[in-house]
Amino acid sequence: MKQFGEKVNYKIKYKRRIGAYGIILQKNDLILTEQITKENGIELQLPGGGCDEGESLIRALYREVLEEIGWGIKVLKKEGIFQRFTYMPEYKIWAHKICHIYRCVATIRKTEQLEENHRFIIMNKKKAIEKVVDTGFKYFIQNI
Repeated sequence: MKQFGEKVNYKIKYKRRIGAYGIILQKNDLILTEQITKENGIELQLPGGGCDEGESLIRALYREVLEEIGWGIKVLKKEGIFQRFTYMPEYKIWAHKICHIYRCVATIRKTEQLEENHRFIIMNKKKAIEKVVDTGFKYFIQNI
């Protein structure tokens, strides 16, 4: 499995977090999520997130996309999987994230985003590659 980001620190006990993320196409552009950080910065990410206990990857993806950006999607295919080891300040944990990436198309705007500190943004692939912070997400965006 590909690994991006920080190297494993064997002195840290990581909590395993499995998640699903969407590269969401709308015509020739991508729908991404801007997350406002605790430091009032903005981090651009693929919409998606962690699976709840007993929840399938696809169900988690639909739920997370609706919560973060308010859009409906159709999943086209799985693009791949990667892992990263990182600190997640919003949960106050060190995580071993296993990220499943899916290519999707946007269907319809269903609602305002439900999760605070998130909003959707539409941009072209080239600009998305420049602005997305996560190197794993960049890799998969570049390869669609």
